Amino acid sequence: MDMNAYLSMFIDESKDHLQALNENLLKLEGAPEDIGIVQVIFRSAHTLKGMSATMGFEDLASLTHEMENVLDLVRNNKLKMDHFIFDTLFKGLDALESMVQDIIGGGTGKAEVTPIVASLQAIVKGDYTNKAAASEAAAFGSSIEGAGLDDFQSSIMLQSIDAGLSVYHVVVTVREDCILKAARAYMVFDFLERSGEIVTSAPSVQEIEQEKFDRSFTVFTIAGISEEELRQGIESVSEIEAAVITKLDRESLLQLGGSAAQGASVASASPLAAQAEVNAAQSQTAAASALAPAPVPAAPAQAAGGSVTRTIRVDIKRLDALMNLFSELLIDRVRLEQLAAEIRRNDLTETVEHMTRVSGDLQNIVLKLRMVPIESVFNRFPRMVRDLAKTLDKKVELIISGADTELDRTVIDEIGDPLVHLLRNSLDHGIEPSASRVAAGKPETGTVHLRAFHSGNHVFIEVEEDGSGINREKVKQIAIKNGVVTADEAKRLTDSEINMLIFEPGFSTADKISDISGRGVGLDVVKSKIASIGGNVSVESKEGKGTKFSIQLPLTLSIISAMLVKLGTEKYAIPLSSIVETGIIPREQIRKIHGNRMIDYRGSLIPLISLSQVLEANSFLEEEEQETEIVVIRKGDKTGALTVDEFIGQSEIVLKSLGAYLTNIEAISGATILGDGQVALIVDPNALIK
Repeated sequence: MDMNAYLSMFIDESKDHLQALNENLLKLEGAPEDIGIVQVIFRSAHTLKGMSATMGFEDLASLTHEMENVLDLVRNNKLKMDHFIFDTLFKGLDALESMVQDIIGGGTGKAEVTPIVASLQAIVKGDYTNKAAASEAAAFGSSIEGAGLDDFQSSIMLQSIDAGLSVYHVVVTVREDCILKAARAYMVFDFLERSGEIVTSAPSVQEIEQEKFDRSFTVFTIAGISEEELRQGIESVSEIEAAVITKLDRESLLQLGGSAAQGASVASASPLAAQAEVNAAQSQTAAASALAPAPVPAAPAQAAGGSVTRTIRVDIKRLDALMNLFSELLIDRVRLEQLAAEIRRNDLTETVEHMTRVSGDLQNIVLKLRMVPIESVFNRFPRMVRDLAKTLDKKVELIISGADTELDRTVIDEIGDPLVHLLRNSLDHGIEPSASRVAAGKPETGTVHLRAFHSGNHVFIEVEEDGSGINREKVKQIAIKNGVVTADEAKRLTDSEINMLIFEPGFSTADKISDISGRGVGLDVVKSKIASIGGNVSVESKEGKGTKFSIQLPLTLSIISAMLVKLGTEKYAIPLSSIVETGIIPREQIRKIHGNRMIDYRGSLIPLISLSQVLEANSFLEEEEQETEIVVIRKGDKTGALTVDEFIGQSEIVLKSLGAYLTNIEAISGATILGDGQVALIVDPNALIK
């Protein structure tokens, strides 16, 4: 076996162990006394360390070893878990995931993890609280020295303190994955200037604008707001990891004396050291608020003591090849069925029937091979919700059900991003702050349900929260203001139709748009993404009670059941999942309303769409027909009818892409090869109902 094969195995197993570490660390956070969970975490870390060392990824092995040392103390009851230890271990996991991602991208897996290693070593030694405070004080002294305060600047700050204003020393740290550091620094400076006056910074403003700083910079500022207001304002800027703030008094500034040398020694003086110790504890919590990269979806590691599952890893390309070969077999099977029906020989008919049964069983097996439990997507969300809740300072419980529901891998690959949008939206603008919830008579902790279940040939995924709900009156006003609907149209909208307005491009009801989400920001992307894989999304909401998003998805995108129809000499396939029913209507039942053809369907008027006109099928002249055959289709809560020439019948069809040269063809989603060798285009009903 070559090294590439070993590397592939290492990457796959590393993903499994990292996912297991994330999941079990979250469980341990909820039950910090459960040594059984610690044992499972320790074993995953130990295995990952050994694998990394064997492959030569020393940085990975070294960091995992330090985490293993902490876990060893915990499992032997020599150390109790606390917030700082949890946050440090989560930071370690984030670093490990970044290293593995670097390896996947062809890198060496090296990373700067010295601060994390130092924190882990301090935890093992038992003096991590003191070390954190000392480190904070040292950083404070170093930043003062770098700032190079002169007598004039010291004088200004002294006069400000005498005048009753507050003088702060601020160390701002941006996230490690921040791309536009200068832009984030500018936003911090803009806030500080609006809140008071900036005395000096280190590095200089010009150097910061040119991104000539690593991850942190220091500011001395005079402000008329409290320390907490200052911290909240700075940390509200996107991609800011933490703001460590020390309020300076007259004695501290006199000790500085405008001298850099004196500034360095003052860091250990009692007023600042004491303040630094307080700030250290605060910064530990603040630093952990930064959002971690979403863990790579992976199957969870087997829990200790569980039954052994016999599995084998298969390259997904092989499954795709198997599906393509079976697709060809399915086409030939349909052709044989047609020939047997024409020839009418008993022995041939019996053989073909047996082949149909066997290939049907084979089809089920092939499709099941491509089916993946949706937990491979859901697994990333508990950690994401934990980090988001800390960032937003909200108490949120995520309840997942139906994670064993299976979907085709193609669908699984596409559904992750829309769910991230919906969950971030639910936490940011659905769930209220704890104080608001208590005032409204709700539990302090908000609840978000993420559930999946089968229904017919579809899978439903629901994201439901018990938050503030959608303010429909506000939605209508914004829709009118943005020209989405007129005032008269808004009066006639049902509650359901008003709710769906939030999926309009650029629509938002948020008073303040955050980087996490705004109610509606990105929801148009969610809707279009889900529609692109043959699904649809709907929303229900009760103001003050909560909101539920429901996503309907097809089980598979490879082989589907379809109704074959004729338009003159041409054949088309319409997916059965979109068909409500078929029928024949007399020509006189067709009405014209405002120039549009409509028919009466079960007590309501629905549009009648000429499929031959849409597809320019000139071989079928619809106007010459006395009776019209129709296919009633549905998209969400909207219904329409398609006119066709003739029904051929129901059939299992294999979806084929139109290729790179045939793109953006209206109302066509692909093609299939029929049993007689003809190619039939597959109609996309979602594109026909606007």
